[in-house]
Amino acid sequence: MSAPSERVSGRVSEQIGGQISGRIGGLTFGYDLHAEWDGTRLRGRIGGRFQGLDLTGQGGRVAGRIGGTFAGFGVQGEVTPERVRVRLGGRVDGDDLALTRRGDHIGGRFSGPRLGKDVDLHRNGAEGLGGRIGGPVEGKDVALRLGGVPPLLAALAAVCAYKALEDAQAASSAAPG
Repeated sequence: MSAPSERVSGRVSEQIGGQISGRIGGLTFGYDLHAEWDGTRLRGRIGGRFQGLDLTGQGGRVAGRIGGTFAGFGVQGEVTPERVRVRLGGRVDGDDLALTRRGDHIGGRFSGPRLGKDVDLHRNGAEGLGGRIGGPVEGKDVALRLGGVPPLLAALAAVCAYKALEDAQAASSAAPG
């Protein structure tokens, strides 16, 4: 099987074909991430069968939805080979995400400069992406196999999975017991 072809033209790598798989968080409190990349769309699942992942990227812009119509959040912004600048959710209840790629390291902030969380990811060989989103106590580990998916797009998907997991944990702790 030959490796996917890749063209870079000032926007996210137009990688033709690939799959991302792995886990965000631990065994007890974590989500699996499985998605396919066709060069334009990243589609798949976060967690179980109910959290859909559907992102479309063209011309450096990315847009899509995580989860369903009512329970979930939108994704809108830009992804280039060097950086990600997106809004996860709406204007009022949403979170900003800013990531920068420097060599094998992808780092940045999610959800604001003061109350936000650090994103600290790194390439593990040619096909791996690992690290942590959030701090040493409240954060979640990331372990992904890229399978030809551009690293910054995979990092965006990892942060989306982290936000979906955080939102689900917040909803379950707020539910009357």
